[in-house]
Amino acid sequence: RASVSVVVPVYQEDPAVFTAAIESWLDNDVHEVILVIDASDTTCQQIAARYPVTVLVTEVPGKRDALRRGWNAATGELVALVDSDTIWAPDVAEQVCKPFADPRMGGVGTRQSVYGSTGFLARITDMFLDHRYFDENASQSLLGQAVSCLSGRTAVYRRELLLQVEHEFMHETFLGVPCLSGDDKRLTTLILERGHKTYMQRSAEVWSTFPDHWRIFIRQRLRWARNTWRSDLRALSRRWVWRHPFLAYTMIDKAVSSFTLLLGLAFMIASIIEQQWIFVIILAAWWQISRSAKLLPHLRRRPTSFFYIPGYIAISWLMAIIKIHALATIRQQRWLTRQVAVENGTVVRTTKTADTNTAETTTAGTTTRDKAQPEDVSA
Repeated sequence: RASVSVVVPVYQEDPAVFTAAIESWLDNDVHEVILVIDASDTTCQQIAARYPVTVLVTEVPGKRDALRRGWNAATGELVALVDSDTIWAPDVAEQVCKPFADPRMGGVGTRQSVYGSTGFLARITDMFLDHRYFDENASQSLLGQAVSCLSGRTAVYRRELLLQVEHEFMHETFLGVPCLSGDDKRLTTLILERGHKTYMQRSAEVWSTFPDHWRIFIRQRLRWARNTWRSDLRALSRRWVWRHPFLAYTMIDKAVSSFTLLLGLAFMIASIIEQQWIFVIILAAWWQISRSAKLLPHLRRRPTSFFYIPGYIAISWLMAIIKIHALATIRQQRWLTRQVAVENGTVVRTTKTADTNTAETTTAGTTTRDKAQPEDVSA
């Protein structure tokens, strides 16, 4: 077992979830826990002071710089980049080390489940997660050991590789605009570009909170979709991805399905308008059966999700529309669920006051204030 340093960017996290997460990391007997906490988050700083962890307070906005500060301060052979709302099972640190027995292994991800929420969106998210980890990531791990994205909720890398890719990671741009989010996708790509493997260790399970409000859910999905388009379009234009044929296939399939998925909805609407009820019944039954087969690993764990299949299909259509909108607005760089954005080529904080929106630009201890764009990016 290699030494594991846990690096966690922290920004206005729920105190109860943050406390449970810290305790879960420490229970894994890791080498060290490094918390990079935003200067504005005094509550989480007070919580961290109760535990044997290293705290770095930063005034620089954005998750990327926090990750960089954390892995530079780390001393473990492996660095686990973890979200502040992610709770580990007791054996995660042990399980994620196993794939690194292969010297070509550069990064390892974990299986995720929903923590806390029990509403409709939480159940649907749980279904999507199981599909991802029992189908998409599992097949990528088996057919070439090249997972397209090691989720930032918990992704483990060799520290030496993080130091090698740091400059490219911190200076990523797309069509001339600095990239604000998509750090997990970018790191995975940089590791794969250098000829290393990425892998999903499904025996390592973590739990994270997910949105249970529609507005936050849609904004989060929009940010993820923009990141996926940017990363996959860039990757498909490079030679390295074609050395992983199945990985290239999944990228193309995901891009095309954003459009083809809506064909079924169009046929259903047309059939209802024309009152072709037999076709409507057959198509609805086919969706129920085919999606149940697709989600069989999840249904074995939670059989009652069978009744959520229609909702799962409807959310799939919504996500397809979001992906198309994301493609049309691909150059926009806003976090959408946090008070940070890219304005005029600079990563800035965004705050909303009673009279106007202002953006506070913070770089290496220097603070200035400028007018923000009218879009409210707080959540």
